[in-house]
Amino acid sequence: MWIEIEHRTRFRYDRPVFLEPIDVRLRPRANANQVLALFDLEIAPRPVGLDEHDDLFGNGVARAWFDGVHESLTITTRAAVETLRVDPFAGLVDPVARRLPFVPPPDIGPTLTAYSARDPADLAVTELAMAWAREVGGETVSFLSEAARRLHEQWRPLVRPEGEPRPPSVTLVAREGSCRDLAVLYLDLCRAVGLAARFVSGYHATSPAGEGNTLHAWCEVYLPGAGWLGFDPSEGLAVGDRHVAVAVGPCSRDAAPTVGTFRGTGAKSTLEAEIRLQVRAERPAGGATGS
Repeated sequence: MWIEIEHRTRFRYDRPVFLEPIDVRLRPRANANQVLALFDLEIAPRPVGLDEHDDLFGNGVARAWFDGVHESLTITTRAAVETLRVDPFAGLVDPVARRLPFVPPPDIGPTLTAYSARDPADLAVTELAMAWAREVGGETVSFLSEAARRLHEQWRPLVRPEGEPRPPSVTLVAREGSCRDLAVLYLDLCRAVGLAARFVSGYHATSPAGEGNTLHAWCEVYLPGAGWLGFDPSEGLAVGDRHVAVAVGPCSRDAAPTVGTFRGTGAKSTLEAEIRLQVRAERPAGGATGS
C-alpha cells in the first residue's frame, strides 16, 4: 500500500521574534516495514543553515537555524511511503519471549535497558498489567493484543492537539486520554511485565482519502525473533500497513516532531497544523527525494 502525506505546521507569533535552532523530525522512517520513496522539506522563512543527520535512535533530523526576526515559522513536508507489513503477526517470536514476565537474555539486556526503565513505577499500573497478564495465561502476544483492545474499549478518547503526554498513573485513573496519553500508558503496562517498549509518532490512514488528520502515536514492543512489533491502543489493534512511523524513542520527547524555542520579550505563539493523507494502490508519480 502507498500512503501519500502532506504535512504543514505553522507557528505564529504575536510580535517579531528571534528563532533559535529548531530540530524537525518529520521524515518517515525507512526499514523492513516501510519504504520511503519520496520526501521533500520546505521551511519558511528560509533558514541560513540546514543540517540533516540521524539521532541516537535512528530518526532523521533536520536542524535549521535562522537570522533576523520573524512573525511566523512554517514547516511543510511531503512524502510517499510504501507500507509493507500486511500481517502484524508474521514474525516468529523466540521461545524466551513467549511467556511473561519477560526476562531479557544477557546478550541483549543492557541494550534494552533504556526501553524497559520505569520512572517512576506506579503500583496501580503494575497491578493492572499483572492482572491482564494472568487473564491471558501469561502469553506475551495475547497480552499485547488484549491490552491494546482494552485501552481502546474502556478508555474515552480525547483530542489534545498540544501538550506533553500525561503520566501513566493520571491516564489510568482518568479513564480517558489522547493517542499519546494512551501510548504512554500502554508503554508502561508493557514495561511492568518486563517487556522493552518504545514510543512512536507518525501517521494513521483511516480512510482512502482524508483531511483533518493529526499526528498519531502508538508503541512498539521488542520481541526477540520478531523484532519491534507495533500496537496502537487508540485503535485497539496491532499495527499494519495503514500506519507510517516517523520517529521513535524510549520516551515521547525523543520522538517529538519539532523541538525549538524563540526569543522575544512577552511574545506568545500559536500552533496550526494541517495533514492530508492519501492512500493509493500504486506509487504516486512525481515528487522529490531529499530536502
